Amino acid sequence: MEYYRPIAMTDPARPSGALTLAGGWCWFDRVEVLSRAAAPRIIPAAEVPAPVLHRLTAPRAPFAGLAMDRPRLMGILNVTPDSFSDGGRFLGAEPAVAQARALAEGAEIIDIGGESTRPGAAEVPVGEEIARTVPVIRALRDGGLTAPISIDTRKAPVAEAALDAGATIVNDVSAFDFDPTLGPLVARTAAPVVLMHAQGVPETMQDNPLYGDVLLDVYDALAARLARAEALGIDRDRIVLDPGIGFGKTQAHNLSLLRGLSLFHALGCAILLGTSRKRFIGTIGRAAEPSDRAPGSIATALAGAAQGVQIVRVHDVAETRQALRLWQALNTDHLETET
Repeated sequence: MEYYRPIAMTDPARPSGALTLAGGWCWFDRVEVLSRAAAPRIIPAAEVPAPVLHRLTAPRAPFAGLAMDRPRLMGILNVTPDSFSDGGRFLGAEPAVAQARALAEGAEIIDIGGESTRPGAAEVPVGEEIARTVPVIRALRDGGLTAPISIDTRKAPVAEAALDAGATIVNDVSAFDFDPTLGPLVARTAAPVVLMHAQGVPETMQDNPLYGDVLLDVYDALAARLARAEALGIDRDRIVLDPGIGFGKTQAHNLSLLRGLSLFHALGCAILLGTSRKRFIGTIGRAAEPSDRAPGSIATALAGAAQGVQIVRVHDVAETRQALRLWQALNTDHLETET
């Protein structure tokens, strides 16, 4: 089997005949052909098989009402006592609502989670997860927040309660592997969904993650999860895919995925990238404390934007928004630089 990774560009000197990547801000005229059986090679875009080329170039449908024609920010709100970066800071409706409103000044989506999925984290009971998240969602909607709200959960009862309270999107780090009833719920409610790749569960995922070829293995796994979702009746236009940086991956795995991100456009869905404050950023950037990893997190966010990633999930919304505005002004002058 061959895989086709578009070599994404944003340079204003765009050659005649170059193709627009996923209807967005990047273009490409060459593609790297990858295989498990042969060395990589580069071919002109015109030589890519027509079905693959269509998936690479077709504009992505709006997601939760947001056009995917420019990079979007998803702001992270952990209402947990033990998340790796900000655990305990926003546990409780009042501080959580205040933080969500602050995030909404620069982020188009607010992602609310009541269960830590950091390496080694234990599962949280359904009732507790609902008690942490639903009052916050309800208070935000009652207070007039109109931005899409994402519920970060692996569990159908939590997702259902959150959607009933006003959440818009389901963000499942297990891509329906953890709870087999979550997929049918998403199909029934027509909620937009983020399906993320993870190897293993949070308790043990970092013990000894192994891949034959991490980029191609993750691609195949996401392709299988996408097919399963479509078989449940979930339209591809409602699905965003996330390669799951840091979820059952070593530092080397994370870097390989970041270098090859544009491959995932061949799946025909918008892409979400979540690297914010993760351990490999601290290791490479020499920042032991997660709260000191904003510069490295921004560097990876901009690297994702340069490969056409449509949604970036971040803790440091204001700082990332400022960096993204400058990046857009320098690299993609046809895009709006304001949210």
